[in-house]
Amino acid sequence: MATPTAQRPSHLGEFYSQTSGPHAKSPTFPFLVPSGCLQRERSAGRGPAPAAGRAAFPNRGTPLKRCALPSPKGGARTSGAPAGAPPPASERLASFPASFSSGLRRELALAQGPPSSAVLGRPPPSAASSVSQRRGLPVSVPGPAAHGAAPEPRGSEFTPSEEISSAPGGSARRASPSLWGRSLERPEGEDGSEAAASPRPGGRCRASLSLAPVNIFKAGADEERAETARLSSFVGAIAIGDLVKSTLGPKGMDKILLSSGRDASLMVTNDGATILKNIGVDNPAAKVLVDMSRVQDDEVGDGTTSVTVLAAELLREAESLIAKKIHPQTIIAGWREATKAARQALLNSAVDHGSDEVKFRQDLMNIAGTTLSSKLLTHHKDHFTKLAVEAVLRLKGSGNLEAIHVIKKLGGSLADSYLDEGFLLDKKIGVNQPKRIENAKILIANTGMDTDKIKIFGSRVRVDSTAKVAEIEHAEKEKMKEKVERILKHGINCFINRQLIYNYPEQLFGAAGVMAIEHADFAGVERLALVTGGEIASTFDHPELVKLGSCKLIEEVMIGEDKLIHFSGVALGEACTIVLRGATQQILDEAERSLHDALCVLSQTVKDSRTVYGGGCSEMLMAHAVTQLASRTPGKEAVAMESYARALRMLPTIIADNAGYDSADLVAQLRAAHSEGNTTAGLDMKEGTIGDMAMLGITESFQVKRQVLLSAAEAAEVILRVDNIIRAAPRKRVPDHLPC
Repeated sequence: MATPTAQRPSHLGEFYSQTSGPHAKSPTFPFLVPSGCLQRERSAGRGPAPAAGRAAFPNRGTPLKRCALPSPKGGARTSGAPAGAPPPASERLASFPASFSSGLRRELALAQGPPSSAVLGRPPPSAASSVSQRRGLPVSVPGPAAHGAAPEPRGSEFTPSEEISSAPGGSARRASPSLWGRSLERPEGEDGSEAAASPRPGGRCRASLSLAPVNIFKAGADEERAETARLSSFVGAIAIGDLVKSTLGPKGMDKILLSSGRDASLMVTNDGATILKNIGVDNPAAKVLVDMSRVQDDEVGDGTTSVTVLAAELLREAESLIAKKIHPQTIIAGWREATKAARQALLNSAVDHGSDEVKFRQDLMNIAGTTLSSKLLTHHKDHFTKLAVEAVLRLKGSGNLEAIHVIKKLGGSLADSYLDEGFLLDKKIGVNQPKRIENAKILIANTGMDTDKIKIFGSRVRVDSTAKVAEIEHAEKEKMKEKVERILKHGINCFINRQLIYNYPEQLFGAAGVMAIEHADFAGVERLALVTGGEIASTFDHPELVKLGSCKLIEEVMIGEDKLIHFSGVALGEACTIVLRGATQQILDEAERSLHDALCVLSQTVKDSRTVYGGGCSEMLMAHAVTQLASRTPGKEAVAMESYARALRMLPTIIADNAGYDSADLVAQLRAAHSEGNTTAGLDMKEGTIGDMAMLGITESFQVKRQVLLSAAEAAEVILRVDNIIRAAPRKRVPDHLPC
């Protein structure tokens, strides 16, 4: 006969009892199972059909099902088992109908009583631990009543957040809500009400351990673990590489960057560092690549796109290796050996012409031409190559690019740009002052020259007539006159100030025959102090302590429609100015970025005169060395080395793809040429064939290539090591209740 069960609230799911079929006469026991299991059994045609008129409520969480399911047939017990003990797991599994799936049969068998270690392969848990409880669901664990004893009546109320357990003797107990993963049982009275918690015999209360996950982070914090974190890192890094790889090579495309807001601006560029610096990324791995590209730009000036693409391709290869169950540490070990082999191959292929001035100048011309070939200035490559090389050679090996000043002026074309010896300041000379000075002595200052009006801060002045106001203004003018006199005592004929110069001090300078230049920006003042040999002063009480600048001639010149101040014959003889002309501001900005990259690469080459061949030649050479090392290496590290070589070969592949050529054919020919010992073979993007880089003059700086290799390998290794991403909870704003 079926065990009588109390009616549950509707939100616990359908209440039904299996009272028909071949097992209808067997003793039954109450059991709560998740509705998902029953739904799967019904869809497979195995589970009991729901009672008519009973509908589940899916929006109430995971509903529970109260069933009356058959107990094992025959009621046989194993020998030696105490009376009232549940049957062994093997008998319980065999006793259920064959129409039930193996998963549901196991869950029902586990719910009847403690499973044996032979079934689950571990020590048996407590009777209160069931499949549903391990899933975080409350479950009614039967006591002896389920095996023949009459169950005690229960109240009809049921709280899903409470656990129901049974005590010896069949008395039901209601557990208090879990706290810190444990719950203390409270005895239940006959009327269904909870009695005060009382200790069990022996002075201890019975407690059950909940295996529900415990959150240790603050509200709002987020965590990604294991494969999820690694996949998130790979996706972000590969997306950054795909974003900039279309700009790689002499046929690369440009990007338009639009900024929003009140000061919206337009930027057209193919410089990798500029693109990544101006886009906002939220992925942690993407930020690593952005920072790496910025460091590459600061260190050597070029190769910002190459280093980003190489790091992204390495991580793309790592993703496929991890999918093959190769451990990240094994991949990193193989990559480190591959990096050493690639670096040694690059070092062996380097050429040094530092001792031959003619060949070294030709190397500088080739390097500048190779750098500018992928920029906006590629159509005027020869003209700007000469400008860049002459400007760098004027530095006489110092490498101080601050001495090279770049001025952008709208109008004309890029071909009208020129190199001017000396220094150009984009400012104007004051009114009624000399426009030309020879053998100038220059005082460069950063001081306030705007106190010819009433500026008494923190005080209030009451006057009874306008005559009193005139007296205050006169006192201010006298104070400014004394300051101008102290400046003139330095014996100067040119005064350049970082701040404004108002009308009254400008009038005093004009009367003394001194040229006064106001509002020179910080960069202009510092560069001017560098090239003229002076120092920036703020006080003028001790003229003997102030170092003045000097130059042979200061005059006003016209460039386009603008007037500029030209300083010639400056103390720093290597100082020069490159004047860029162009049709639009976007063209001028991109031309300045391109020229800056060329100047940085040339300055690094002057310090380290070693050069390598470009056009994908160096990458294929390093990939060939890594492949040979992989063929001699046993173990899984060889697989990682082969993936490293494939990532290196992706750079010439992308260069050919961006030019619209058949990359598979060209890279295959290039790989065969290097295998035959032709170490100078590379891609000729003008003809779309394989060419000799030494004859074509496609040369790159050894410093740039080495930095690209090392930075990309280190960044990829850092990202590959990640197995957990934790986002901190945002800091809450604390309302400020202080008075204004």
